Amino acid sequence: MALQIELWVEDGGDRLDAYLADQLEDISRSRIQKLISQEQVRVNGTVCTSKKAIVQEEDRIQVTIPDAAPLVLEPEPIPLDILYEDDQLLIVNKPAGLVVHPAPGHASGTLVNALLWHCRTATGASTLSGIGGIQRPGIVHRLDKDTTGAIAIAKTDFAHQHLQRQFHDKTARRDYLGVVYGAPKTEQGTIDAPLGRHPVDRQKMAIVPEEKGGRPAVTHWQIKERLGNFTLINFELETGRTHQIRVHAASIGHSIVGDPVYGSGRSIGVNLPGQALHAWRLRLQHPATGEAIEVTAAPPDSFVKLLEALRKRT
Repeated sequence: MALQIELWVEDGGDRLDAYLADQLEDISRSRIQKLISQEQVRVNGTVCTSKKAIVQEEDRIQVTIPDAAPLVLEPEPIPLDILYEDDQLLIVNKPAGLVVHPAPGHASGTLVNALLWHCRTATGASTLSGIGGIQRPGIVHRLDKDTTGAIAIAKTDFAHQHLQRQFHDKTARRDYLGVVYGAPKTEQGTIDAPLGRHPVDRQKMAIVPEEKGGRPAVTHWQIKERLGNFTLINFELETGRTHQIRVHAASIGHSIVGDPVYGSGRSIGVNLPGQALHAWRLRLQHPATGEAIEVTAAPPDSFVKLLEALRKRT
């Protein structure tokens, strides 16, 4: 069965193949170019065979991947910390170490496997939205493997499209708590710096000028607590680029504690499963009722113990 993926363009200006390569991290750019030439990509409902076509803001892109790898996703009884649930959506508090969706090297043990178990019917069928494709059922947005906190899941196609639109229009708001190295001189600020693939290490993101393929990225931050040579900061995303907070924080000289990719590598004497970054609050509109929903996720024990240790030092 072909894999169907649907995307909404937040910011235009990129070539079609470059945009899709940035969005679909598990698919190589050469594979994407081949799909385009094979008429497997539609832009606003029309087949597009030009890899050099420029995507525009508000474009709706549909990608069909024929004969997807025969990966059969099995429901797995992985415990979920459920923050909110009804017949339209589900919000869970994701732990560190849990990959959101299957990818090379992570064919099982993902959040999707857990969701398939939790949302199965009496006949074993899934009640999740299928818009995200075979390997991403119900997935509207993502969190890095070792970033913890609130993540929304769509149970219906209607909810999926509605939530996608909220994230696109920036009416859904995401707040993160992060512990960073150093002490910012001001109490709050905004980082407005475009992000793109690192020019050398393609597994990393970096600040890249828009004229060189970077995409607009804006992060607002405010100090919550000063902890000597460390600081607890609230980050609010205006855009949701891959690794956005981690790259932006590092760019101003205050990388996230425990970040194995963008961090300083300095030891803090506290055992952390990954970066000290937690999505503590998610605000959105219910797709069916229009009700305002605000969900908060308790930080994991490792995050709490880190704060306790740092407070003892000050």
